[in-house]
Amino acid sequence: MQMRDAQEGDAPGILAIYNDVIAHSTAIYAEQPTTLEERLAWLESRRKQGYPVIVAVEGSQVVGFASFGDFRAWPCYRYTVEHTVHVRREQRGQGLGGRLLEVLIPRAVAVGKHVLIAGIDADNAVSLKLHQRMGFERVAHFRQVGRKFDRWLDLIFMQRFLP
Repeated sequence: MQMRDAQEGDAPGILAIYNDVIAHSTAIYAEQPTTLEERLAWLESRRKQGYPVIVAVEGSQVVGFASFGDFRAWPCYRYTVEHTVHVRREQRGQGLGGRLLEVLIPRAVAVGKHVLIAGIDADNAVSLKLHQRMGFERVAHFRQVGRKFDRWLDLIFMQRFLP
């Protein structure tokens, strides 16, 4: 399996993973699928900001991706970023999320970031455990801040200080 910077041709694979997560989980607090044009714009926006989008590729298929972006838009937050990691459904539980984070974290250090934030649905025990194993600590629990699948969702914030 290859880990590398995403290219424009990876956008359909990223889109398929992203839309599957939207449709079948609370890992993304969105209800409507996104479009290829929106994912391409997102990819380009990350590039312009100097932020990576890492893909895990098996053969010619994107099986996971990870990225980070600004935590908040105000200047004093410039050393803090929030990341995202998503893996193709068939590949979950095999350590790929951790491998993507292992590639992503040094990239945040390389661009001078100090804190990496994870926003995780409180029912996503797998992601919570993954982040704990990767050195993140739980710092906030926001109750009923999202609504999806006709139920209220709690959001956990975890953070990791970067060297």
